[in-house]
Amino acid sequence: MTHNLPHGKNLGSTNPNMVGYTSSVVTNHWLASMVGRDILNKGGNAFDAACAVSFMLGVVEPQMSGIGGDGFIMMFDKSTEKVSIINATGPAPELSNQIKDFINYKSIKSSSVPGLVSGVIKMHDAKGSIPLNECLKPAIIAASEGVPLSEDQSYSLKIESEMNRFDSSMKIWGKNNKLKTFGEKIINEDLAKTLSLIANNGSDAFYNGKIAERIVNYSNSKGGYITKKDLENFNAEIVEPISTNYRGYKVYESPPNSSGVTLLQQLNIIENFDPSVLKPGSYTAIHAMAEAKRLAFYDREKYLADPKYVDIPVDKLLSKDYAFSQFKRMSLNKRIDDIELDIDYSPDKVGDTTYFCILDSSGNAVSQLQSIQTQWGSGDVVEGTGILMNNRMTYWHLDKNHVNNLVPGKRVRHTMNPVMVFEEDGVKESLRLICGTPGADTQVQTNMQTISSFIDFNFKVGESVSMPRWTHYQNLTESTIPHSIKTHINIEERFGADVQKKLELLGHNVEMCGAWEGKGSEGMISLDKKGLIGAAVDPRRDGQALVW
Repeated sequence: MTHNLPHGKNLGSTNPNMVGYTSSVVTNHWLASMVGRDILNKGGNAFDAACAVSFMLGVVEPQMSGIGGDGFIMMFDKSTEKVSIINATGPAPELSNQIKDFINYKSIKSSSVPGLVSGVIKMHDAKGSIPLNECLKPAIIAASEGVPLSEDQSYSLKIESEMNRFDSSMKIWGKNNKLKTFGEKIINEDLAKTLSLIANNGSDAFYNGKIAERIVNYSNSKGGYITKKDLENFNAEIVEPISTNYRGYKVYESPPNSSGVTLLQQLNIIENFDPSVLKPGSYTAIHAMAEAKRLAFYDREKYLADPKYVDIPVDKLLSKDYAFSQFKRMSLNKRIDDIELDIDYSPDKVGDTTYFCILDSSGNAVSQLQSIQTQWGSGDVVEGTGILMNNRMTYWHLDKNHVNNLVPGKRVRHTMNPVMVFEEDGVKESLRLICGTPGADTQVQTNMQTISSFIDFNFKVGESVSMPRWTHYQNLTESTIPHSIKTHINIEERFGADVQKKLELLGHNVEMCGAWEGKGSEGMISLDKKGLIGAAVDPRRDGQALVW
């Protein structure tokens, strides 16, 4: 018998092409994936499982997300054949008008209003089928009994968290005045109590009463900006998705303040190329996609913010005519000359998130991103609650001329963009792909690569997440302060020196990283015409894909 290892026929995939016919759960932590599976096997639907996974991730993968953060939830309800979005991103606090020329990077002073709890429970209230306390029970047990630090968490805790600045955080992740390391147990009894209150009383337990009081009091004691009014007034919103057609497939995204429109713009532009140009692993694919990304990101910088505060020309940005005019600016023979940003501001670290997707036996699906901004967020835990707060305020611009300028009550521009892809046959749309990734500004370009490989080259999802990855970094378009960075393309060494040389001849500044050091952690679930489900998780992180 001949074994094909690494798995897959395309570009040396390391993932087995796992398939099933019933359900699938893909998350960035194995314990969260197990919880999602258990909820589905108990009779819960995709929305119950997503609720359980969301809260569980905040316990087992706290460096990426939690109830002190925010998110976007994309839902497909098979009974209505409708896609909808819950925007669970909180605004800048009421007192943030006190900020003048500096935003703290690690501190509750950098925290926006947490929106995730409202969003997840709104999903469960609308579409869940089992009690809320059943969904939160696994997270409560994990927080009270403890979970071990993974190697990835241990490393990021040491270099990213700055936890040793906060006594309330060191009570959880410290020991003998040192940060805990790989394999050591993390117990968060205060978080277990907080989750129990939410399990019994819903989102009201978080935004009113004892939990809210403790958040506000702690924020006040540390010079933060969150008020009682901020929490009482917050309510996650259900909004309509935006979409585009890419070669016969309808790609759904979150609307602004999400950067979903940017992914759709990129797809509209590269659709004008012959698919052969986009062959995964080729220098032409990197060049064409990086150029499309550059053009889309200039538009993002010029237009994208909270639509309640600015008029965003979404229809124009997503029009095929506009995409073609952008395509005409591009050449396969050289890099586009630098474009001047039509914005009057001066340049002043990289964010992170977690992603998961779920498909149940009835065909319901969830694609969800949730985040506390950078790894370990603010680093600051609210005393007595176990809640690690976000540092989302670091996404603001402080120049009043910038469209994404800080205003109390305004929601910041977000990088999170959950995706669903449907095949169109002229009569109906059929779900074919659920996907997304963490990675701040790298998200939409990772999604572009994997979606193109899936649609244009019929890659299985295990092959799409494992193929060599590139990332383009673009000065003055970075979300996290200080918003400036060296412009270059980072490619994994599996592309090879020849690809690097050809990109440099086209005018790109190229840097090579390790074979599996590319950004992102893509999760994907596919569903073909015969009902066969495929599932895959990015080998670059701690994730686990389950399908049965």
